[in-house]
Amino acid sequence: MELYPAIDLRGGAAVRLTQGDFDRETNYGDPVALAESYIAGGAPWIHVVDLEAARTGEPWERPALEAIVALGTPVQTGGGLRTEEAVAAVLHVGVARAVLGTAAIQDPALAARFARKWPNQIAVGLDYKTRPDGMLEALGHGWAAGSGRSVTELLEDWAGEPLAAVVSTSVDRDGMLDGPDLDGLNRVRAATDLPVIASGGVSSLADLQVLAELDLAGVIVGKALVERRFSVEEAVAACAASG
Repeated sequence: MELYPAIDLRGGAAVRLTQGDFDRETNYGDPVALAESYIAGGAPWIHVVDLEAARTGEPWERPALEAIVALGTPVQTGGGLRTEEAVAAVLHVGVARAVLGTAAIQDPALAARFARKWPNQIAVGLDYKTRPDGMLEALGHGWAAGSGRSVTELLEDWAGEPLAAVVSTSVDRDGMLDGPDLDGLNRVRAATDLPVIASGGVSSLADLQVLAELDLAGVIVGKALVERRFSVEEAVAACAASG
């Protein structure tokens, strides 16, 4: 299991939102300096999200993204990637993997088409909330809108496609430091043969050790790192316990 330290961009700064709420934002300063600290700690990837782009579909943070890419560590990025041109643009500047969120949920065939055009460079981001009836409902538009579609239904649409990964984010847990949604992750893992990257809720090394036992490809960690709950070095070691 690989560690993906997360850097969410807004207004040129590294920020964190609580449960995707733009009114509950904490600013952590220079995103490039933050990326450098993660790389110095041995992070094998950096996960970058353009928050305003996720909400509007228009790129806002390209200079910061390009500066992070220039550091040389593989970057996985998402936020507002809804057209072939938008995906091509981030891949052109050196991003290793583009994450489709809203576009993939609204048009699963588009995600499959992009995966065939750029094999193993496209991931799908399935951000979900658990509904009262137990369904994992996929969300789009920066988590502002429900899709009415279940995560498991969407995964069936992508069976056999050359996607690099599924990034599975529990919005209920994101930024809360309450621990990952193990039930949701197990349901996602059971529904697909694609590599799954977990996101949302990691607060401790113990959380990482539990996730390392779930046969996951990776884990995205944001708030716990910027709040120094543990170091990148410690997180990488905990992830490596999965073998």
